[in-house]
Formats: sequence, structure tokens, C-alpha cells
Amino acid sequence: MNKNSKIYIAGHRGLVGSAIIRELEKQGFNNLITRTHKELDLINQAEVQSFFQQEKPDYVILAAAKVGGIHANNVYPADFIYQNMMIEANVIHSAYEYQVKRLLFLGSTCIYPKAVQQPMREDALLTDVLEPTNEPYALAKIAGVKLCESYNRQHSTDFRSVMPTNLYGINDNFHPENSHVIPALMRRFHEAKINNDAEVIVWGSGKAMREFLFVDDMAQASLFVLALNEETYQANTKPMLSHINVGTGVDVTIREMAQTMKQVVGFKGKLVFDTTKPDGAPRKLIDVARLSKMGWQYSVTLEEGLAQTYQWYLEQDNK
Repeated sequence: MNKNSKIYIAGHRGLVGSAIIRELEKQGFNNLITRTHKELDLINQAEVQSFFQQEKPDYVILAAAKVGGIHANNVYPADFIYQNMMIEANVIHSAYEYQVKRLLFLGSTCIYPKAVQQPMREDALLTDVLEPTNEPYALAKIAGVKLCESYNRQHSTDFRSVMPTNLYGINDNFHPENSHVIPALMRRFHEAKINNDAEVIVWGSGKAMREFLFVDDMAQASLFVLALNEETYQANTKPMLSHINVGTGVDVTIREMAQTMKQVVGFKGKLVFDTTKPDGAPRKLIDVARLSKMGWQYSVTLEEGLAQTYQWYLEQDNK
């Protein structure tokens, strides 16, 4: 990839998209194209086609998506499947029509079946039923993977897909109700420290195991996969099983994560686990052998990642 290559990052304001922008700039890429939702509605086919016709990007990173937690997925299932499928179809088809050299589609490990064997391998896709709470979103992401594969098979395009594990980091969503476990807990610990509270309550028993990847590592992995030569990529994937898991290959209990978080934030009180609240799946870990064989591994430990995230959170709090 040439440093002057025109690279379009869809979803540049999100957690992953903003990390990819930071990493591209760090690596010296200077011809980055972005559009806000107001400037370009990716659900509108005519707008997307007009944008591609005008800009003609060399590379596309598709990190734009409608995302949300269990509550949002349950209340707005039609929005999740429709909007995500339209975004993918419009961007991927225009990338083909306007001869983009290479496209990277960012999915999610929720594409794997509910009762999948741990750690989750890429070939577990479509082997069983999905988790009902986020099935519409998962189906849309599976469609994105299959769109990339289908265009590759029919039109000899070079469209690739990566499936990240649980991400956290700079630009995360710290909303008290709608955020994921790490930003939600970080906010809770921070507020408890400021208020000199005696304890912080964590939902569940703390025994459930989760894998967490710092978003800057995800950005590096994304650009690593995007930059791989075709021979290496094709030697490690299959035409109809082309997606690549991105994670650490290491998981921790929620209790261990909360204890690390407590230390990073500097909360001196007690940790209390509310066992009346659900744990969710007992374990969610992905198999990262495919990406590891290609030559990429994560570098930021959970403690380091939490410290960087907390530092950023404090800076936002003081703005």
C-alpha cells in the first residue's frame, strides 16, 4: 500500500474507525477520506454510488455499522438487520463498480452459533443456531462476509473480512445504561472513587470468562490484514471461509477484569458481585491461530489497555 493511496474509512467516528484513522496517520498515510453520517448516508444507494464515482478510493475500510446492546437489539431488530445489510450492500457493490483495489469489512464474533465450541474457530460459522438476542445483527454481519466472498468468486475482487473479539479503548461509549462491560464498569469505579463510596457492585457472579482486545491493537491487525499480499491471504483462507478472527486468544474472568480495573482507577473500596443478575454465556473466546500463522499478535495487555483508556476518559471528563 502506497502512503499516498486514497483510503476511505467508513465509520471513522466510531470506536474502531477512529482507532484505524489514528493508526493510518501514525504509519504515514496522508490521503484519508472520511464522511460523517450527515455528509453521506450509507443506507442511501444513490448517495453511496455518487460518492464512489466522485472520490474513486483505492482502498476501503468498512467499519460503519448500527450497533447496540441486548436491549437495543431486542427493541429494534428490524433496524439492526435492515440498516446493516443496506450499508454493507451499498458500500461493497460500489467498491466493485468503481474498481477499488481492496476492501476490508469489519464484522463481529457474534456471527458464531450460540452453543459453539470454545475457543471459536472460523469454521464454526453457519454450523448451528445464533444467539436469539442479537440474531438480526449477526445475520447482517454474516451477509457482509458472504457478500465479500461472493464478489471475490464472481468478479475476482479482493474483499476481506475480520471478526474482532470484545473491543474497548479510546472513544468508547461510557453511557451508564447502553455501554459494554468495560466502559460501564470504568465509569462506575471512577464515580465511586470521586464519591468515596464503600463499594462497587458488579453484575453476576464474576465467574464468566471474556476475551478483551484493546482497540488500537484491532486497528493494527486490520491494517495488517489489509496490507497482506494476495498469495499470503489466499494461502491462509478459503474462498468460502475467508474471514479472520482478531483477538488475544486469552480470556479472563469478569472478577479478574474488575480487580484489574479497580487497581487502574485507584478505587479503595470493596468489590461486591450481585449474583441475582445474569452472567451471560459462561465463556466467549476466539481461536486466533489463523491470524497468528500469518504473523500478527496483540501487544497491549489488559492492564496497559485499561490504563490508557482511563487516562483518555479523565481527559474527556476535564474538557
